[in-house]
Amino acid sequence: MSTVRDCLSRKGAKVFSLPASATVFEALVLMRETKIRSVLVMDGEKLEGILSQGDCAMKVLYLGLDSKTVLLSSVMTADPISVKPSDLTDHCMKIMAERRIRHLPVLDHGKVIGMVSVGDIVKELLLQQEQHIKYLETYIKGHALEY
Repeated sequence: MSTVRDCLSRKGAKVFSLPASATVFEALVLMRETKIRSVLVMDGEKLEGILSQGDCAMKVLYLGLDSKTVLLSSVMTADPISVKPSDLTDHCMKIMAERRIRHLPVLDHGKVIGMVSVGDIVKELLLQQEQHIKYLETYIKGHALEY
């Protein structure tokens, strides 16, 4: 079984964040420049919330609000669900499916050390399946030689 730590070691643990006092426009600029779809909202090293592209679209643009004046603090999801490095990727997929979310901050003793997306988790699960198939093929071939 693969863990969040394994996933972060393969994808990298770079974290993109902004303070709650930043505007939605600033978040959108960061998302575009870094090709990400979610930004952590932090006060120093403390996680305060998360903001996704969907939040920007549905909570700001759809309502006709000005993204250059709306602060992250007013539209972020406060106290987001997070996972630990030791959590299994299966656990992450279950959370994402049940809660209908696409990003999970990774906290280690209260400190943000990364973020995983549904895409990251799917890649990790596919890698696990490939490894399991190779193991089974080797096992079967090894035993087939004995007969």
